[in-house]
Amino acid sequence: MMISGPLSRDQVVAVARGQARVELAESVVKNLTVTRQHIDALARAATPTYGVSTGFGALAIKHIPPEDRTALQRSLIRSHSAGAGPVVEPEVTRALMLLRLRTLAGGHTGVRPETATTLAALLNEGLVPVVREYGSLGCSGDLAPLAAVALAMMGEGEVIDGTGRRLPSGEALREAGIEPIVFAEKEGLALTNGTDGMLGMLILALADLDRLLATADLTGAMSVEALLGTDRAFAADLQALRPHPGQAVSARRMFTALAGSGIVASHRGPEDLRVQDAYSLRCAPQVHGAARDTVGYAEVVADRELAAAIDNPVVLADGRVESNGNFHGAPIAYVLDFLAIPVADVASIAERRTDRMLDVSRSHGLPPFLAHDPGVDSGHMIAQYTQAAVVSELKRLAVPASVDSIPSSAMQEDHVSMGWAAGRKLRRAVDGLTTVLAIELLTAARALDFRAPLRPSPVTGAIRDLVRERVGGPGPDRHLAPEIEAVEELVSSGAILEVSP
Repeated sequence: MMISGPLSRDQVVAVARGQARVELAESVVKNLTVTRQHIDALARAATPTYGVSTGFGALAIKHIPPEDRTALQRSLIRSHSAGAGPVVEPEVTRALMLLRLRTLAGGHTGVRPETATTLAALLNEGLVPVVREYGSLGCSGDLAPLAAVALAMMGEGEVIDGTGRRLPSGEALREAGIEPIVFAEKEGLALTNGTDGMLGMLILALADLDRLLATADLTGAMSVEALLGTDRAFAADLQALRPHPGQAVSARRMFTALAGSGIVASHRGPEDLRVQDAYSLRCAPQVHGAARDTVGYAEVVADRELAAAIDNPVVLADGRVESNGNFHGAPIAYVLDFLAIPVADVASIAERRTDRMLDVSRSHGLPPFLAHDPGVDSGHMIAQYTQAAVVSELKRLAVPASVDSIPSSAMQEDHVSMGWAAGRKLRRAVDGLTTVLAIELLTAARALDFRAPLRPSPVTGAIRDLVRERVGGPGPDRHLAPEIEAVEELVSSGAILEVSP
């Protein structure tokens, strides 16, 4: 992948998850060289410039003599590498590294070309610095996470290599033939003053939610079918009365998934005395669609950020070096928090559909809890408990982090975004939605089997058959945890989308 301008979300995912290689375009290297000349001139000047010849944060008024500036950069990175807690997932760190590299390549940070190429080398060699979960307040950049990456570039700290080994960075760099960097003026700030961690988590979550919301349409359709619901509520003429684009997409996908269903056809007509289905069935496109539209807004924000130059201070085209507040993570933090709300609600409506399939008073002829021998067997009773526990957790994760500013740096940094925290909880929420949809899928597939000899639609039947390749059909109680895990893999991999429109 050639880095010569703004990246796409797909490119970020390809590097973070697909180990795609990166290379700086020749034009980028030339631009970095020209921009660096402005920093070198300011470093020689008698007048102090913030970030070039001064201290940082609350110490910005202290002038640093030239002979101490290498030590200043080294001290900045070491002191800021103060993370704690569990190690962050490699895909998040790789996304963070790529996004910081993209900003460096934009030519507004003042780093030397060799600094950018060293960061690219770490990515290409599969060396992932050990980044801890806690240490970013989402303002002045994702400081501790980014500093951990810069520390590895210096040959200090630890990395995880391509085989999963955790080893000292200096040893890993030697094995890979990468020369550790000695940072020059401004470079320590340039490597730490970014919102790259929270943006990386947003981009990865958007990729996951695109797949999960498409999955929710299909698991929802299977539940409607299994509960002898109608597809008429999803018809285009009814959906057009409320022209939200996400709702139209979800309704169309559900309507298409139910086309040709023998189960739906079996109760269509005057003999069906029910006036309308429960909300969890009938209103699924409205809920799923609102989630889609929320994702759409978040994608707009992510794309704007992918075109941004986040650093402080920044080098402008005429050589001026100016302080700014673009490192504040509020734009990203808000949408990370926003996305956690529809994630919780899509999970909630899926759990309600699951519960209906297990309740003999509402399932329209299905056995209690879909049990083989009710009383002896419990069927999916406790699988729904697991769903309920996850949904409850998702509701807690939907509480925003971005309203919880806390002052730092001797009140110099007196309002922060908490965007990194919003990203961490969104990742947990995405995992939870995966589990909830997997349990709905597992339950709906079993319920469709109980509707035999009536046949499901070609789409839902194909999905049910795919589940049956991993999990057996109705029968006496079995160990359910491995079956849930197997269907979670079908959901997270997107496999069920490959057999459906």
